[in-house]
Amino acid sequence: MGPALVELKNIQVIRGDNVALDDFSLRIAAGEHVAILGPNGCGKSTLIKTITRDCYPVIREGSSIRILGQERWNIFELRSILGIVSNDLMLDVTGETSGREVVLSGFFSSTKIFDHQTVEPEHRKRADAALERLGIPHLADRPVMEMSSGEAKRILIARALVHDPQTLVFDEPSNSLDVFAQHGLRQAMRELAQSGIGIVLVTHHLSDVIPEIDRVVLMRGGKIQADGRKVDLLEPEQISRLFGTRVEIARRDGYYHLW
Repeated sequence: MGPALVELKNIQVIRGDNVALDDFSLRIAAGEHVAILGPNGCGKSTLIKTITRDCYPVIREGSSIRILGQERWNIFELRSILGIVSNDLMLDVTGETSGREVVLSGFFSSTKIFDHQTVEPEHRKRADAALERLGIPHLADRPVMEMSSGEAKRILIARALVHDPQTLVFDEPSNSLDVFAQHGLRQAMRELAQSGIGIVLVTHHLSDVIPEIDRVVLMRGGKIQADGRKVDLLEPEQISRLFGTRVEIARRDGYYHLW
């Protein structure tokens, strides 16, 4: 077996005056499909930002972070291996930017094409292939401001795919999407998972956990509450404790729903 995609050992991450991750250890294998589930404020987004090197853990004895076996990374090289789909990116995209420009911006770790950036013919070819793969070539020349939220989310997925990454990281992907767009997003995630791309899904919506995901990590208060098989952890007692309220869970067609 090769090195793990992510291996965190006893890390602590502080944001402002708060300890966002505390003595946190997690291993995700390369190519694995895993969901990280927890309430808002539990540290999920900080975990993603730590993996992408937007946040850094406190330096202390016995603490380490490795991505694909390496402790040090060139940020731009790392972002070509991990495809990130987040709401933060959507907020950074200007409304007049076209779908193709957003996808092309993935080559430069930006959200648009700037004057000093050179787009090569190969970049355009790969961007158009990513749009085709998501079934949205018709959005290539459309400004983002004229897209639905579901269409814009697919553009961000195409942007994340443009490097042919080993793993896609979805950070709260269904936020702000209506029911129709949520269905389309989950179907797109399923097709990507079935193609062999690793999926790391970070969410507080149980219904985001697609059938292809077998492992679930439950987070609360900057710590891991439980880590194991989806069938064992997505049950009323565990999820009630996770969210601090009594819930019921139903399962249908491989998906879980709570109320």
